[in-house]
Amino acid sequence: MTIRMPAIFFGHGNPMNALADNGFTRAWSEIGRTVPKPKAILCISAHWYIPTVAVTAMANPRTIHDFGGFPRALFEVQYPAPGSPELAERVQDILHDVSLDEENWGLDHGAWSVLCHVFPDADIPVVQLSINENEPAEFHYRLGRSLISLRDEGVLIIGSGNVVHNLHAYAWGRHDVEPFDWAVRFESKARELMLAGDHEPLVDYETLGQDAMLSAPTPDHYLPLLYVLGLQREDDAVTFPVQGFDGGSISMLSVRIG
Repeated sequence: MTIRMPAIFFGHGNPMNALADNGFTRAWSEIGRTVPKPKAILCISAHWYIPTVAVTAMANPRTIHDFGGFPRALFEVQYPAPGSPELAERVQDILHDVSLDEENWGLDHGAWSVLCHVFPDADIPVVQLSINENEPAEFHYRLGRSLISLRDEGVLIIGSGNVVHNLHAYAWGRHDVEPFDWAVRFESKARELMLAGDHEPLVDYETLGQDAMLSAPTPDHYLPLLYVLGLQREDDAVTFPVQGFDGGSISMLSVRIG
């Protein structure tokens, strides 16, 4: 009997978390110990933000170091999880207008910097689904909704981004700074809406005022949350297994559905 998998949104933050032992990474590890082991993982990462919908379909996705200016040790990290052409084709069957990427992408740091703590053995197949930068927020929420049957097929669907992500205000190298008032207010409002199951304002987040605009000045890191919210069924509980802020302007909040 296949167990219905939860859906999880991870606030991934600084890529250096891949090498860190801190409260965030220990909480990620605890999630890996407590969720049922999935047959495969489908990841929607903020860092595959392109003008189309694509899904990785290679047997052995490469580890992509899609950043600069970090220590050499971070560029040496590998996450050698297998891919799953079968899951890629299943996603294509469900969503229809999706291209199979058999050679170009792989696993970017939105995926592997978290998964290296959640599933450190890298023995679960991982597939990434791109975020179409040309489509509005409602499109992404509905796409997540379309994928809901995968949860009953043993697939763990994760989003990787941040509820609050403002790099212009980020205090680089400082993890002990107090979060900005606007960041706290927007995260609190988002949590309140998620607990109430009220997704419409979160989809139309641009209508939530200046706090929302400061918290999500670009949509790329916010949109993965909408995929996960779209996966919620009526009887699914909402919990926040990871909480806190980094650098004053990045929310590390994780959201578990189910």
